[in-house]
Formats: sequence, structure tokens, C-alpha cells
Amino acid sequence: MVLFLTAIVFGLIGLVLTLGGIWLALLGGSLYYVIAGLAFILTAVLLFRRSSAALWVFAGVILASLAWAVWEVGFDWWQLGPRGGVIVVLGLWLMTPWVRRPLGYPGVSAPPYVPSATPVTFAVLVAVAVALFSMLQDPYDRAGTLPTERVAATEPALGGAVPAGDWHQYGRTPYGQRYSPLAQITPDNVNTLTVAWQYQTGDVKRPDDVGETTYQVTPLKVRDTLYLCTPHNWAIALDAATGKEKWKFDANSGMNPDRQHQTCRGVSYYADPAAVPNAACAERVYLPTSDARLIALDAATGKVCTSFADNGALHLEQGMRHTPAGYYYSTSPPVITGNKIIIGGAVNDNYSTQEQSGVIRAFDVNTGALIWNWDSGNPDATEPLPEGQFYTTNSPNSWSVFSYDEGLGLVYVPLGNQVPDQLGMNRSDNVEKFSSSIVALDINTGKLRWVRQTVHHDLWDMDVPAQPVLIDLKRQGGETVPALVGPTKQGDIYVLDRRTGEPIIPVTEVPAPGGAIPEDFTSPTQPVSDLSFAPKPLTGKDMWGITMFDQLACRISLLSHKYEGRYTPPSLEGTIVYPGNFGTFNWGSVAVDPERQVMFGMPTYLAFTSKLVPRDQIPPKGADEKASEQGLNRNDGAPYGVFMGPFLSPLGIPCQAPPWGTVAGVDLSTGKVAYQHRNGTVMDMTPLPLPFKVGVPGIGGPMITKGGVVFLGAAVDDYLRAYDLTDGRVLWSARLPAGGQSTPMSYATEDGTQYVLIVAGGHGSVGTRPGDYVIAYKLDR
Repeated sequence: MVLFLTAIVFGLIGLVLTLGGIWLALLGGSLYYVIAGLAFILTAVLLFRRSSAALWVFAGVILASLAWAVWEVGFDWWQLGPRGGVIVVLGLWLMTPWVRRPLGYPGVSAPPYVPSATPVTFAVLVAVAVALFSMLQDPYDRAGTLPTERVAATEPALGGAVPAGDWHQYGRTPYGQRYSPLAQITPDNVNTLTVAWQYQTGDVKRPDDVGETTYQVTPLKVRDTLYLCTPHNWAIALDAATGKEKWKFDANSGMNPDRQHQTCRGVSYYADPAAVPNAACAERVYLPTSDARLIALDAATGKVCTSFADNGALHLEQGMRHTPAGYYYSTSPPVITGNKIIIGGAVNDNYSTQEQSGVIRAFDVNTGALIWNWDSGNPDATEPLPEGQFYTTNSPNSWSVFSYDEGLGLVYVPLGNQVPDQLGMNRSDNVEKFSSSIVALDINTGKLRWVRQTVHHDLWDMDVPAQPVLIDLKRQGGETVPALVGPTKQGDIYVLDRRTGEPIIPVTEVPAPGGAIPEDFTSPTQPVSDLSFAPKPLTGKDMWGITMFDQLACRISLLSHKYEGRYTPPSLEGTIVYPGNFGTFNWGSVAVDPERQVMFGMPTYLAFTSKLVPRDQIPPKGADEKASEQGLNRNDGAPYGVFMGPFLSPLGIPCQAPPWGTVAGVDLSTGKVAYQHRNGTVMDMTPLPLPFKVGVPGIGGPMITKGGVVFLGAAVDDYLRAYDLTDGRVLWSARLPAGGQSTPMSYATEDGTQYVLIVAGGHGSVGTRPGDYVIAYKLDR
């Protein structure tokens, strides 16, 4: 009976592999599955006939499959496992007494008392040996070191007069470097970090929250106080040494199911140089809200500064022709320079063609009066918009963080796309020029000084998502150039002269795939930076799964979609988008050490799919309508909606092989990548808490300290980690009580103690554990 049931199992597996293999082969894929399926069926027939030849045939299956797998992927355990796991387990079953005895292989014999070996025994031992060897290898890993000497001047340009122990802006200074000049924490002592204090905001995820309710905030630190915001737009001040709450302000921004995001990345701090010290609102904190307001608060008390704008609140929907509630708001902190507070805004991706304008505006930081506006749909008219007129509807917007250089008088703005992201017909010349670009605007007038586009005719939602990082870069010839480092979703790092926008590291135009829908077109070329973390195009051997069956399904799915590499246009049959919509880099940006002239980043790799849906085929509004990175995006007013989501196997795991998340170090003076390693474990991605270092997705950003240590949360396994900046090794990690999808910061108190702080509250889009924690660490002395 056991042999009969075994034969049935082998036969069914063979049938599945053969039929699936034929499907794959007809699509132009590997013939392996057809051959393996037929071998399984032959094994089943021989088992049914009680022929010992079954063991010889299956031994051949094991060894041939092993040889094929190594030929495809080398000694990469994470790729060999799915290919051979089921086969080896079945081989072990064939070695049991219930199978081998009826086939003529008895149990333990006379002395020396060893079991009667079968052909399968030998094959399994070879497979196990290869598996053990591959577990000690990582063909993906790129080892190397960054230079340790201080390349820059004794006093490197950090941007702004920020005390070493403070953190005044989202990226610490106007330059957005995410670099702390504190050096108390080093690679030698970082493993003694311990929790100094923990605070819970009380703002927790609610049942009626939108899916993307996230903690993405990086707090500010000014003298002895920390300032932060929460997803539902509370502003909070804490004592930096103890974490004790000083004040809390609730903006009462309400709930709205039409909001795509419920988050706040940070507040902005301003000290009025003309104010009487210690007077009310002499120092202010500005809070952006999800109902399109900007509120001025007294930094000392949290009370509203009623002299600003309309009784303390600036209404950002002014000048917009269309103002449906929940469609427009600022998720990122504005920048303040001189007497100006400069702000953009996020629009709901792919809700409608009648979105608000993506205008960038500068207001008087004291009164809220409009000083200038730069509307990419009408870029030359920067004088304040007269009352009764409107900004350009649905122009490219900027939802991320700006940087600025007061010396050059420029603010640097990362721009996104025009909605709908995947449809490019009827875009204006200005949209074609400014979409998915970095622009430099004159701080005083808003006039355009330069634009650098990173994607032509963007059909893939490849917004420039990250705050540009400014650094005075010493080149190999000895010249120091004021530079801008711009990470992009597609994986390119643009290193530009921030005076002109011209590349320092070369950017070239390369041919791009065609084949857009008849109403649209594609750009024949796309720009590519010589410094890039763009992944290689996906092939069948890159497909992954828990087993050979879902791996086969992913291979079929890959070839069933339209895919010719990066920039394959959207289609009615479905397109693979890789890098995917989360991007290789996102709003977490990168961190740079201006002294060592190096960069640390977190390249992420997760393929997506997109499928255009004709207007008459879009179903009535329902639960699957997300208008975000996952689900149906309706694109009201456009001829097509789009269905998007990660490229997943039938078991709900990524179809592409890991790593899905990495960390990397770059020598900016040479433009060379020094190292790249897998980052993160599947601890929180599987039903069992398995600490396997696969390299998992993440969203968030890194922070570098002068001590040579990098801190990064971001990964979906709920850890804060410390890395050696020189070689990227993990030096220390701390388990977080919730997802750490925010960028850490560092500060010092009056007694000289250096702290590292992260806000852990989870991220709705990546599904990490929600919470409301603010956690500060210091060395255990």
C-alpha cells in the first residue's frame, strides 16, 4: 500500500511538472520541467511495478536536477533550495524501509551493520554535500572597503550653522546629509548600546485608517528638546535627555478615506532673529497636516501662533482649481531659509486627471503671505498668483523633502510625475520637460535655474522620491565641486554640479524598449548614470519560490507578461516593472559622510506588475480599489485604469530570487561601489520567526555618524541595526517593538552623551507591525 501511494504521489507530481513544463516551453522557457516531469512519471510507473530501477531513475533525477541548478545559479543556497528541496525530500522518503524493502534493498545487514545502500542514497548525499557547501557561500555578496582617511577639509561643509549635538532639519542641515558630527559611538563600542528611554505617543493605528498609515518621522533636536509629529498630525515636544513629554498638540485633521497616505515625515523649526528672546512664538515649529494645512506652533509651549496666516494655519489648497477633500496635502516638512518657508504637496496617485497642482510655493515665514510660486505647468510666471486665478491642474508635484544652498541661493526640488503615472498621452511640453526630475529654483524669486530629468516620458511612476543630498566633493584631480547626490527609484545615483545641474559622474542616453499602446509612445532613449544600482534584467533563472512548483509558476508568469527589461511600457496584457514602484531608492534617500566623501544607501529590489484596464472594463468601486502601489487605480477621466502590485508567486512571496534588500557603500570621489551586502532577515515575513539573512525589502533611510557607524532601521524585520561604514558589516542590532520605517537621527545632551533615536510605528504598505514608539539609545557605561 505504501509503495502504491508513493507511486501515486510521484505520478501526480510528474503530471504537474510535465503540463506546466510544456506551458513554459511553449512560451520559450526552460525544458527542464518537462524532462523532470517525465522522469517523475517513469519513476512512478517503476514504483507501481515494484521495480528497483525506480531508485536508479530517481537518483538520476536528483543528480541531473542538481547539475542543472548549479549551472543556472551557481552555489547560491537561496536559489538551490527551491529547485531541489522537494526532490531531496522525496529522495529521503525513497530511502525509508517502507519503500526500499519492497524494491529489494533490505535493512541493516550482518556485520558491519550498515543499511543496504541504494542509488538514491548516494545521490541524496551528494545533494546534501552541495547544499552544505552552498550555505557557506554567498555569490551575491560584494565585499570591499571604503577609504577611512578624511578627504575633505578640516571643517567640511555640513550646511548651516547647526551645533554638533543638534538636528535642526529633516536631514539635520539644509544639505540633507543625514550625517552627525558626533563621534562618541564607534565600531568598537557600539555593541554596548542600550535603551536610554522610551516614549509612546498615544497615536496608534485606527480601524478606520487608510492602508498606508505610517510612521515615517525623523524628529528634530534643538538644544534640550526633541520635536516630532505623528501620522494623525499631532506635534509633540520631548525632553531630549529623559524622553519626558513637554507638550502635545493635536491638529484635529480628522479622518478621510479618500486620503492615500496618513503620515507625517517631520516638522520644521524656525527661530525668528527679530523676535524678543523668550517671547511667545519667538521660536516656532511648523506642522504640515493631512487636510492641507500648515500650522505654526510656539516651540516652547505648543500653542498656535495666531499671527501666522489665517489665525495660525496656512491653507494650502488656495489657488487650486479642483479641491476635493483628501486629494492633496503635504506629507514632508517644508524648508525654511531667510524669511521664507518653501513647501510642495502630495497628490493622490492615479485617482483622477483633475488633481491639484504640483506648484512649489514660498510663503513669508512670519505672516504666511505668498512670496513666489513655481508651477511647472507655467514655469516662467513666478510672481504671486493673483486672486481668482488658478495654478495648472495636475502638474508634476513634489511630495518629498527639499534641500537648499544659501550660498548659491538655490533650493533643490525632487519632482514626480503627472497623474496618471502610466499614461503619457496628451502631456504638455512642460510636463514632458519637468516630470521625474530634479529642479533648482532661485530661493528669492522661484525662477528656474536648471532642471535635470531622470526619466523621459515617465510611464512607470519613477518619481524622484528622495531629498537631494548636497556635498562639496573633492574630485580625483584635486578640484572641489559643489555637488548634489540624487538617488532615484530606478536605481541611478545622479551626482551633479549643483550650480548648473551638469553631471559630475557621467550620464549617458541608452536605447529603451518601445511598444506602447497605440494612443501613447515611449522615449527611444533613457538617461543612465554611471553610478547605478539598477538591477540586471530578470530572466527565468531569477525566478524563485518556496518549492519547484511555485518557481515554475513564476517562470510562466514572467514569460506571460510583457517584459524587455527596464522601461518596458505598460500594456493591456500586463507588464513587469523592475525596479518596481517602491523603487530601488525611495524617500529615505542616502546618507553621506562629507569628510570621508562616501555614501551609504539601502538599494531595494522588488519587481511589480502593471496592467492597463480599458475604461469600460473597470468594475464599480469596491474593496480592491487602492489607487496606490497595490490594487486597482481608477484614473478617473483617463481612458484606462491600471491594476498594480508586487510580482508575487501563488504563495504570495516575491517571484524574483532574493536578495530583495541590500546595503551598499560608495566612494563618491571615484564613483565606485565599494561593497553591497544582503540586509535583513525573514524573521517577520514567515509564520515562524526564522532569522535567515535573505536580504529583505525596506523603506526608510540611513544615518551616518562621525564615529564611523551607520544606523538604519527600514527593513521589514523590525530591527534597528548599526553598520561599520568602512565595510558594511552589521556591528549591533536591537529588536524594535514595531516597524522601524523611519530614518534614525543622533544628538547629544549637555553632559556630552550621544544618543541614537528612532521612531518605530510601522508602515501600512509593507505590512510591518504598527506602534507608537520613540526609542533613544546610548552607550552602557
